[in-house]
Amino acid sequence: PSQTITGNFASVIHGLNANHLTDQVIQRSKRMILDTLGVGLLGTSTEVCHKVTQYSKIYSSDISSTIWGHLDFRLPPLYAAFVNGVAVHSMDFDDTWHPATHPSGAVLPAVIALSEAFPQKKKISGLNLLLAFNVGIEVQGRLLRFSSEARNIPKRFHPPTVVGTMGSAAACAKLLALDQLKCKNALAIAASYAGAPLANAATQTKPLHVGNAAKHGLEAACLASQGLQGNKQILDMESGIGAFYTDYNPQALPTLQSYPWLLDQQDVAIKRFPAHLGTHWVADAASSVRRKLVESSDNLLPLDKIEKVILKVPEVKYVNRHSPTSEHEARHSFQFVACSALLDGSMSVQSFASENVHRPALRELLCKTQLEHPPDNTPSFESLYCEVSVILRDGNTISDRCDTFYGHWRKPLKKEDLEKKFQSNASSVLPAEATEGIIETVYNLEKVEDCSVL
Repeated sequence: PSQTITGNFASVIHGLNANHLTDQVIQRSKRMILDTLGVGLLGTSTEVCHKVTQYSKIYSSDISSTIWGHLDFRLPPLYAAFVNGVAVHSMDFDDTWHPATHPSGAVLPAVIALSEAFPQKKKISGLNLLLAFNVGIEVQGRLLRFSSEARNIPKRFHPPTVVGTMGSAAACAKLLALDQLKCKNALAIAASYAGAPLANAATQTKPLHVGNAAKHGLEAACLASQGLQGNKQILDMESGIGAFYTDYNPQALPTLQSYPWLLDQQDVAIKRFPAHLGTHWVADAASSVRRKLVESSDNLLPLDKIEKVILKVPEVKYVNRHSPTSEHEARHSFQFVACSALLDGSMSVQSFASENVHRPALRELLCKTQLEHPPDNTPSFESLYCEVSVILRDGNTISDRCDTFYGHWRKPLKKEDLEKKFQSNASSVLPAEATEGIIETVYNLEKVEDCSVL
């Protein structure tokens, strides 16, 4: 049994310690934590978050954890992880990795909620939190690399509901200091919570995927800590995690001696506006085209002179929405983001407000927009591109192409832009001194003795 993939994972989860963390992993993960807190705080104001918050008030417990941004409202750790996880993904504003998943939102709400549930005499340090968080990120990345199918933008299920649930379980198992047998059981239990169909993308249900991943991973680890048992080879079997991938090929993890973290090898993408990652290439290309178009027209797009807008993008069916009617559909629409960026020059949180989704100028431009799927444009966040062409009535064509948008792991946000994003998001809920306090705490997290201060 010690030679199984599941046993190997359990051994690594159990064996990794803070000394294994590299400076780059610590720095990158702190950026991820800061960004995730910001988008989660902003997300607490969304309709879908309000709904799950109201629903969760039916639960009460002596042990409770904070709902982000609400000093007067606490929930049992499971439901705090759920609500905060929903908040993180409620606007599709959270980080994205390759192979495709949203890694932080499934893990951070769970480990923060769990850390608050520890008795005062067993304080969880910031370094313990960082280690558990990184174990959860690492498990997600390794599982995604067991399938070449996972390297493309998904077609069947939303990845955080599978690998995110497993990552949350691993992170919580680490924080609870579970032994190897209980780590195996935590993974096995989590696998039975995993999976959600992609049909619910672009609806209010999609944010529940990340909330459930955080909650279910925490629940799996807690059940394992009580001795609940599952299949000890859950990562080895086609009928285990292999059930989600047609080409599942599990591999043993590297040895603990100078452990090579995936986050050391590849950063995450941090979004500048709240929408599906694929639309970020479209926004940058469309913004560039607009700059060429409005050089001499009083900063207004000359709609009457535009014959057609062509977007060359990969074929991703759930982001092909010609006429979105809600903010959630707009966040999953190549066409909407292209037309919004052409009209406004950039994208923001406000781009998805109802009055902007339904404005006549946007609707007029959407009617002129069509997609093309060049065969070399693969649906992978590593290799896709977007080309936007505006064909004018006078026969001229204005085009631009984006191969790597600003915020992608190949072109990471500068520190000051990451902080601006966090401040803008968090200040919608918190006073300025609290916002600055979070930045300082996260940047010094490895030195914080009791992470409940966060």
